[in-house]
Amino acid sequence: MDVNETQLIRQARHGDTQAFEQLVIQHEHFVYNLAYRTLGNAEDAADAAQDAFIRAWQALHEFREQSQFRTWLYRIVLNLCLNRVPRLRRQLNDLTHDEIPDLPEPADSIAATLEQKEQRAWLHRQIDALPEQYRLLIALRYQDDLSYEEIAELVGLPIGTVKTGLFRAKARLRETLSACQEQI
Repeated sequence: MDVNETQLIRQARHGDTQAFEQLVIQHEHFVYNLAYRTLGNAEDAADAAQDAFIRAWQALHEFREQSQFRTWLYRIVLNLCLNRVPRLRRQLNDLTHDEIPDLPEPADSIAATLEQKEQRAWLHRQIDALPEQYRLLIALRYQDDLSYEEIAELVGLPIGTVKTGLFRAKARLRETLSACQEQI
């Protein structure tokens, strides 16, 4: 947590709404994106993001500065979203440590034939087609660049389960890519 953010948090705790507004500005993009990836709907995501900032304002006195503000705020957002989509909470809890055999690595030929923009669009479509719990883990790890530990804390799962979930998500993406290559 940088000095500026720490100072803003302390000021906001003392009722400074402008300081909290700065925190909102710093984090609104990430909060909305997490809500959108979890809920899959722009309107619901905007509502969840707004609710998350209201809850954060109300609970700011509970924030312990030993952890990152972003992780604490993400946990609020995720809890709100999981309460709106109970099946996602069940799916996250159902992740197990079952072994999945290694899949063949995708060949580079498809990357060479597709434009980079098309390739990214295709990848985003494949990620969007993943089950919700895998989509969330992929987004937190690769879009928000959170560590395994941060993801585990955020979603309330053991680190091993987070790693297994990410492994499975990537395995599904490799399967899809492999099937696509076979068609070419």
